[in-house]
Amino acid sequence: MLIRYGYDLRFTCQQPTATVTLLDAHDDHAHQIRYASPLVAEPGVRVTTYSDTFGNTVRRFVAPTGEMRFSSDSIIEDSGALDPIVEDAQEVPPAELPNETLIFLLASRYCETDRLSQIAWDLFGATPRGWARVQAICDFVNAHMTFGYEYARATRTAFEAFEERVGVCRDFAHLAVALCRCMNIPARYANGFLGDIGVPPDPAPMDYNAWFEAYLDGRWYIFDARHNIPRIGRITVARGRDAADISLITSFGPHVLNQFKVWTEEVDISVLNDLLRRSA
Repeated sequence: MLIRYGYDLRFTCQQPTATVTLLDAHDDHAHQIRYASPLVAEPGVRVTTYSDTFGNTVRRFVAPTGEMRFSSDSIIEDSGALDPIVEDAQEVPPAELPNETLIFLLASRYCETDRLSQIAWDLFGATPRGWARVQAICDFVNAHMTFGYEYARATRTAFEAFEERVGVCRDFAHLAVALCRCMNIPARYANGFLGDIGVPPDPAPMDYNAWFEAYLDGRWYIFDARHNIPRIGRITVARGRDAADISLITSFGPHVLNQFKVWTEEVDISVLNDLLRRSA
């Protein structure tokens, strides 16, 4: 299966402003990419990359005064398989967890484990440990909250999402992450591209999606409290403790986002061949 994905980002700065972005497919997908257009940066600026604390590739540049455009277009080869379900995956006792996973048991900017700990144990203390417990958390969050773009708020925390019972995909992910951590299951926030492949098309404009990963049986597994069903063609961009770690754009000075257009769709081989021919 071939999936074409990309973005067209436009924003305005009042003065030259140091900026970093997390917009492109994670290096985990590098072996799957069959076509990638050169990054469009208008006006032209010097762009460098570095790897952050969580292993994400970050672009760094100084945005000039006025409007700047960032755009990219790629095709990835995907297996067409659904997100895996491993019902016998077990929890790893905290004393046996690898050192690098422990940070994903701690509270973070949007995931206040201290405020949710008793709630989590009251809700899930009696559930079977392991995969079933994480799935029970997803089922709860999915039923407890109502999704709607009109509910978007950049400052909403997991506890506030629990109380308000509304939000967008990042709020669903934050609440599920916090509840997992309360139950001593390492959980990390993730975002990326997720097209309407194998599901009815969503009439709303495409956007980045947020989901999370839980650490069971020595590896990270994908869970999605917002959709709560396995999906096809998930393309991870970044992972972190929560959304504060992996904002799509962070400027060290004010900026105004004018446009963020995203596309993710299945295509046939003729589209790939045409793009390769034009880029030759």
